[in-house]
Amino acid sequence: MGGGCGGGVVTTPRTQAARRTRIAEVLSGRSICSQEELRGILARDGFVVTQATLSRDLVDLGAVKLPNGDGRAVYTLPGEPGAPARPSLSGHPGTDAGTDVTRLVRAAHELVVSVDHSANIVVVRTPPGGAQYLASAFDRTQWPPIIGTVAGDDTVLLVTRGADAGAEVAAEILAMAEGRMPGGAEVP
Repeated sequence: MGGGCGGGVVTTPRTQAARRTRIAEVLSGRSICSQEELRGILARDGFVVTQATLSRDLVDLGAVKLPNGDGRAVYTLPGEPGAPARPSLSGHPGTDAGTDVTRLVRAAHELVVSVDHSANIVVVRTPPGGAQYLASAFDRTQWPPIIGTVAGDDTVLLVTRGADAGAEVAAEILAMAEGRMPGGAEVP
């Protein structure tokens, strides 16, 4: 049992966060042309994933395929040279917030059961166990009208900046639940 200084072995947990961090490292350091190629690298690193899981990871990371210098289409992450600007709720394209907006809309589409509001409060109901994930998606977007979120098991409480902004925010959340991006565009 490695109890001394410097003699231990560093291990990486096989969590979603660790897997996605490894995917980002691989995509930043190598030209990856296919999900199958990436799955092989991840498997060698101890992350055995299905194609569906890898596809979701790539979407959530904002990875897109773009031509490289050789003309081959390779996966590129937001913020890398040649990566397209992403939309964001704050109106600043090119930030990671665009990926977070897409994640929020997808989460809302999958999880929102109902939305209610009063003055500067919005209450969003989810299936049991869904509230913390949805609240996290709201937090990550740093949506300007939202001051903060509180999540229980099946309820998210959102506090808005404006004294009467609850109705507007509730309407946007309902649109997201119907699969529309802010501004009415369809989810990519």
